[in-house]
Amino acid sequence: MTDASATDDASAAPIAFETTFADAMEGFYTVARPAAARAPRLVAFNRALALELGMDAATLDGERGARVFTGQEVLAGARPIAQAYAGHQFGHFTHQLGDGRALLLGEVVARDGRRFDVQLKGSGPTHFSRGGDGLSALGPVLREYLVSEAMHAMGIRTTRALAAATTGEEVYREEPLPGGVFTRVASSHLRIGSFQFFAARGEFERVRQLLDHAIERHDPDLVDAQEREMRFLARVVDRQAELVASWMGVGFVHGVMNTDNTTISGETIDYGPCAFMDRYDPGTVFSSIDRNGRYAYGRQPRLALWNLARLAEALIPLVEGDRDAAVERATKVVEAFAPRYEAAWLAVMRRKLGLSENGADAAADWSLAEDWHTLMHAAEADFTNAFRALCSAVDGDAVPIEAEFAGSDGLGPWMQRYEARLASESRDPAERAAAMRAANPAFVPRNHKVEEALEAAVRRDDFEPFHRMLEVVTNPFVEQAGAREYAEPAPSDAEPYVTFCGT
Repeated sequence: MTDASATDDASAAPIAFETTFADAMEGFYTVARPAAARAPRLVAFNRALALELGMDAATLDGERGARVFTGQEVLAGARPIAQAYAGHQFGHFTHQLGDGRALLLGEVVARDGRRFDVQLKGSGPTHFSRGGDGLSALGPVLREYLVSEAMHAMGIRTTRALAAATTGEEVYREEPLPGGVFTRVASSHLRIGSFQFFAARGEFERVRQLLDHAIERHDPDLVDAQEREMRFLARVVDRQAELVASWMGVGFVHGVMNTDNTTISGETIDYGPCAFMDRYDPGTVFSSIDRNGRYAYGRQPRLALWNLARLAEALIPLVEGDRDAAVERATKVVEAFAPRYEAAWLAVMRRKLGLSENGADAAADWSLAEDWHTLMHAAEADFTNAFRALCSAVDGDAVPIEAEFAGSDGLGPWMQRYEARLASESRDPAERAAAMRAANPAFVPRNHKVEEALEAAVRRDDFEPFHRMLEVVTNPFVEQAGAREYAEPAPSDAEPYVTFCGT
């Protein structure tokens, strides 16, 4: 492995790394080195993101980038570490999880002044690998790249994809597979499980230290505030309410909403068992290990609330004064999730249905949106295409929605209510339809198309389907010539789609 410090000083490196977390938070991580990669090759590089982050994109887009983004060259200023965290996995608490196959290289300050983590995922074993190899097969790397960038393009808070590389090494799962490393960018990698790690050990001074760091990073206006613990908790509650509402608006099923995958920043993280619904069903589950449907689509708001209660438990011991009073205060903060989520969901649905909030009856609009979902479920309608067809109906073309709801007795009565609601606003139909199309994606990463792209890359070393799909899903609101296949659901005779953890 080449150490870039032998050839570059920090100022000349193509990425200007800083290490504020590693410098200030000793004891919250272990140091590790990336595993060797025999023949690293860059297969995807997000030049636009690299430029936003102030990186030397020209230098990184090639052989040197392949070395950097597989960890074969550790640039000056970087300090690879594996962060410690615990977590509730499917409701069961595990005291020690941590970055078992990921390394935080450091942070960068973007051109707009915001700070971001840069992390390698699938880069080899760490102290937290628990007997695993710490590596990733290429398929999960490409899946996370596709889905995270699609989410960003849809305006949903998410970690970002900077690079995907093959290693030239084989990874052994059920069979030998080409290895890959994913480079992830996040506002931070702090999770609810980060707080649980130390709280479970009774190390509350470390919990306080982590809280101080998290506030400085994500909520700097709270640095000198009174009741910092509860005000910080309230911010995380708000961010998670907004995030989960945005998931629900595009039919996204996270699949593994453990507390170690619930970020303090309110960004979506970990795209292993995730998928998007075709046919609308609130009970939809894709993950092979979610046998009881704990993380089904319709249960995601409830599970977010449950996770937030676990964060409250970790923070309560930091609150000075009477413990019962602290528990009562924390309970109120966490319970505020429900109305905040409901408000966020209604705002999402109003945008998707083309409804104004000005003077509108919230209860009536909520009922209209809920009944639309009931109608989709009864008709076995495609989630994405049903909303998109509604845009066409508003614009005067009823053919798509009639085709989507063919044979449904409920469409006509619902449309009468909907049209009456629209008539209460003096808005031009074409303007409304355009706004709706900007809120309802025509393209999401369809599961069967994702699998086709991954199969071509993994089995045939053919990345053209991956790049074509990436192009489509990162322009999700625009009708694209020659892209109709990416808007079609899986064939009706297809096997039920199942996702697996990338490990």
